[in-house]
Amino acid sequence: MTSSNLNSITWYWKAWSELTVDEVTAMFKLRQDVFIVEQDCPFHDIDGKDDQALHLFGWDGDILVATLRLFENYKPYQNQASLGRICSHKDYRSTGAGRELVRRGVEYIDQHLPNQSTQIGAQQYLQRFYESFGFVQCSEPYDEDGIQHILMQRKAHCAA
Repeated sequence: MTSSNLNSITWYWKAWSELTVDEVTAMFKLRQDVFIVEQDCPFHDIDGKDDQALHLFGWDGDILVATLRLFENYKPYQNQASLGRICSHKDYRSTGAGRELVRRGVEYIDQHLPNQSTQIGAQQYLQRFYESFGFVQCSEPYDEDGIQHILMQRKAHCAA
């Protein structure tokens, strides 16, 4: 367990083409550790979409603490903005790093895409967490890779 706080985390955005081999490796390792190992959910994380996204990284020294990917116009969500692959290192979950990660993702959309609504596919148990950022539930729960998810939207009314 770490004793670090949010002040020790360095945050930055990068496009796929700007990522180093070490950054890509750390990103895929963290996503694998969280989604595949911890959540016992075998799925194809490498889905061919990372090169279309901006990536937010939070580093504490040489430890990747948190990451997400952001799509400015995500086709599966009617070209709305979308945040996805949102995850944080298990040793940093009580530090607020995950909340800061999502805050920065939402802030990017608000600053660079002010007229864009945002849709996410959220794990249902995190509904209240995402509601604290202005997201509202827009679907009935559905199974994705053995985990209950819901569609959530921000800055727009849910489609009926």
